[in-house]
Amino acid sequence: MLYQPTLAVSLIVTALLVQSTKGNLNCAAEGPGTVDLKTAGDFVILAKTGVSTVPPSVITGNVGVSPVKQASMTGFDLIASSDGSYATSTQVVTGQLFAAHDANRTTAKMTLAVLDMENAYNDAAGRSTNAIENHNGGGLGSTTLRPGLYKFGTGVTIAANCTLIGSPADTWIFIIAGTMSIATNKHIILAGGALARNIVWAVADVITFGAGSHFEGILLGKTSALFKTGSSINGRVLVQTKADLQMTTVTITT
Repeated sequence: MLYQPTLAVSLIVTALLVQSTKGNLNCAAEGPGTVDLKTAGDFVILAKTGVSTVPPSVITGNVGVSPVKQASMTGFDLIASSDGSYATSTQVVTGQLFAAHDANRTTAKMTLAVLDMENAYNDAAGRSTNAIENHNGGGLGSTTLRPGLYKFGTGVTIAANCTLIGSPADTWIFIIAGTMSIATNKHIILAGGALARNIVWAVADVITFGAGSHFEGILLGKTSALFKTGSSINGRVLVQTKADLQMTTVTITT
């Protein structure tokens, strides 16, 4: 004889299934919507007025400048490609260096990439829904930050290690109206599976990375970024003026 569940048992099973479904929904990604870099995402470093390096830096990914020419990339000991459309450098271990006015439609490629970079910055900086305002007064050292949209009316300092904790699908956007700096030998630490590709820093003013510091995420800078001796970043450096590297390691996040 087959077992026939009673109405009460059926109701209990239904309730458990509903609760299980709710639990699965709660596992969805947390944080703001992603920022589309479009063709700016072809670069690990992209700038409008120049990129400099004090050797030896170690860069993984393409480097680009526009509307300035190749001469604005200094310290790289550039080697031009045979067709003149890009250059290489021993400091760029994977990737090439591109500049406006290089051959074979490179100018059009770089113009579009810079436009996409500017649009990505405007997108990120214009977010406001569910923003966490002026968290900890802009002092992010010794803090642990869950996914979310963080908005600061002034500058941000990272005077001690800062941890971002979340799943591989979670997202963070930091909108900073002033400067941002991370102190010497201090680190951004990722925990719980968090990924640098899901972290965006939209900074309106100068960004400074202290000697020996380590940073995580996609940097969208309205002005410049200065990386002091031995600093490193896992992410991207997309700035609207200049990027200066001093024996810096820059690793692209895909």
